Amino acid sequence: MSWLGLLLSVTRPHRCFVRLDASGRCQAFKHCIKPPAGDNWVEIEEVRLNWLHQVLPANARVAPPATRSRVRPLLGV
Repeated sequence: MSWLGLLLSVTRPHRCFVRLDASGRCQAFKHCIKPPAGDNWVEIEEVRLNWLHQVLPANARVAPPATRSRVRPLLGV
């Protein structure tokens, strides 16, 4: 691929994930494009190393994307 093609190609940003144990403590961090395979991985806004082996703060989690309802309210009723 040419250098111009590399400049114009669209890349998805890496996302941050943390693996939690049964008590909610951080066990590992991971940066990847897709969510990691397996259980107990949670998406977070940023990695902070001081969270390792600590309980993950509630405000660290990324809010799940809002789902849009397909039902629309009636207009002019």
